[in-house]
Amino acid sequence: MNYKTVRDSAEDKFTEKKSEFIGYIKHTATEAEALDFIAEIRAMHRKATHNCYAYILRENNLSRHSDDGEPGGTAGVPIYEVLRKEGLTDVTCVVTRYFGGILLGAGGLVRAYTKGAKMACDAAEKLDMRSAARLILTLEYPYYGKIGKTLADYDVRIEKEDFGAEVSITLYIALELEQGFTDELTDVCNGCISVKKDAELEYDFSKSDEI
Repeated sequence: MNYKTVRDSAEDKFTEKKSEFIGYIKHTATEAEALDFIAEIRAMHRKATHNCYAYILRENNLSRHSDDGEPGGTAGVPIYEVLRKEGLTDVTCVVTRYFGGILLGAGGLVRAYTKGAKMACDAAEKLDMRSAARLILTLEYPYYGKIGKTLADYDVRIEKEDFGAEVSITLYIALELEQGFTDELTDVCNGCISVKKDAELEYDFSKSDEI
């Protein structure tokens, strides 16, 4: 399964008509983790006027949101919509508000909670998770220079290259591209290449090559 999420947690804040809004986002893989994070923010901001939230999880395709006392539909839903439009899952976002004495109105609240969630998302490091194959290529030196275009075309992520009697390359490729990639490498190298699958796993394709 391919999905986008965030690494760890992030936050950002702004002030709107004397009300302070603080947006928090965190990677949460389960509802228990989501609820723990919400409780953590609430404990941190016991004197806040509102701690509104939304979360979207792969677990049971679950999503929840709360206005936490703000007028219905002005906080939880806007936060949820930001997460949805960003294409994120396994995340929880909480936007804390300290009321500054000036009413924002329903439209102003929607804009403010949307902004708080978006700023939190923008502050977070995104992960592009895909089902992937970890492959080990073994080939002779004359073919090493011929496979560069194929590696680039298939957007692989190289973990390491070893140069011994032969060249060995360990890399990750999206699972749905594995067969076409293997066929093309075999063709480019006239069959003089070994492609061994080492594992299937979830891999973050937002990473650049690590070598």
